Amino acid sequence: MSAALVVRDLSVSLRGQSLLTGVSFFVGVGERVALLGASGSGKSLTAAAILGQLHPDMTVSGSMAINSRDLPVGPRALGEPGEFAMVHQDPSTALNPMVRIGRQLAFPLLKTGLSRSQARTKAVELLANVGMTDPAGMLSRFSGELSGGQLQRVTIALALACRATVLIADEPTTALDVISQGLVLQAIRDEAEDHGALLFITHDLSVAASLCTRAVVMDAGRVVEQAPMEQLLAAPEHGYTRELVNAAQISSRVLRQGIGA
Repeated sequence: MSAALVVRDLSVSLRGQSLLTGVSFFVGVGERVALLGASGSGKSLTAAAILGQLHPDMTVSGSMAINSRDLPVGPRALGEPGEFAMVHQDPSTALNPMVRIGRQLAFPLLKTGLSRSQARTKAVELLANVGMTDPAGMLSRFSGELSGGQLQRVTIALALACRATVLIADEPTTALDVISQGLVLQAIRDEAEDHGALLFITHDLSVAASLCTRAVVMDAGRVVEQAPMEQLLAAPEHGYTRELVNAAQISSRVLRQGIGA
């Protein structure tokens, strides 16, 4: 399997305090990888480092590559168009309140070569796939008219519209009900398989098991275990991973269904 994203020995510190230490992993082309850990484990900081969005006072070292092209670590532009798309925990940061939803969704779709009519059709399809009621009517609305759950679904649709090499999703379903969560996970799965790779950041092992085929487990700013999802659930090696598996309390039947999806 060729690698869409490779992170090597990534370390981040702030005023001499180590925040990330030697973080290394890869995401294969078309692969769905979960970055697992509790709050404060370093998951979101790892994503920020990958995207070049660290605070200027932070010191960073290591290396990374996307599609075998080396990228600098530390503050930078996101890279070439189409390389990264991000779903943040706070959906309000991803949308322009002055621009209608349809226009914001159309912009990345037009960049992929679709015509305006094709972009509109695809935008409606994406909104429907993430569980938005009246997806066609949503195109004319502004972000200020939407609820929190609607905002989250729109930002996920926007990230999917980018058809990026690597989609990074940071706890994208925490504000959604169970039905919407299932629709969103299916939409993310389909788009990742069709257009690129997925790094799915979550503290929820059951959600990760329903979507991802491999897991990278973090604790206290370090990677403590990496394994195929099935292996990690059946025989976790690190004590922290065992705690995650025990806490999830997922039946083997549900696990098999999630892994085989």
